[in-house]
Amino acid sequence: MVQDAELLAKIATGDQVAMECFYKRHAGAVYGFALKTVKNPVDASEVLNEVMMEVWKKGHTYSGNSSVKTWLLAISHHKSVDQVRKSVRHDHDDESNIDVQSSENLSCSLLDIELAAENGRYVKTCLGELANGHRQVVYLTFYEGHSYPEIAAILEIPEGTVKTRMMSAKKQLLACLGRFLLEPVAT
Repeated sequence: MVQDAELLAKIATGDQVAMECFYKRHAGAVYGFALKTVKNPVDASEVLNEVMMEVWKKGHTYSGNSSVKTWLLAISHHKSVDQVRKSVRHDHDDESNIDVQSSENLSCSLLDIELAAENGRYVKTCLGELANGHRQVVYLTFYEGHSYPEIAAILEIPEGTVKTRMMSAKKQLLACLGRFLLEPVAT
């Protein structure tokens, strides 16, 4: 498999096949990260397009000081913030509620499926209540698997700020999820 740095070198020479491969490899992560910031699929798609255009035009600027994914998510962060600043709020269809899951090896009861869906809604609701900075840290940690130093580099904030945001986000999530667990069950 071709490494990301090699793809960027080829992209810098105008190699469209390398760009297509790079896009396929990273589009999901960029879109998911952008969606957590801009909060709607239309704007997240716009950010994805802008990020990939930036890679196409300026892929040669990758210095190798961080992983390609860290570099790419830093670009995504900047483009997402720009999108939020310039975005005029429109009512968009919320396509972010669509969860695609593999149906392979699923053997669960209807109750298991209903409980998992309900818990997923609780988590999604609680994540939506977090401030943008807190939500980004949670997303990068738990959904992208980044370390605190990597997150600090992506968001261009001190590592201590990342830790503080994570601690605060965990407390807020715990309190929010606790509200759902304490609600009486409708029968």
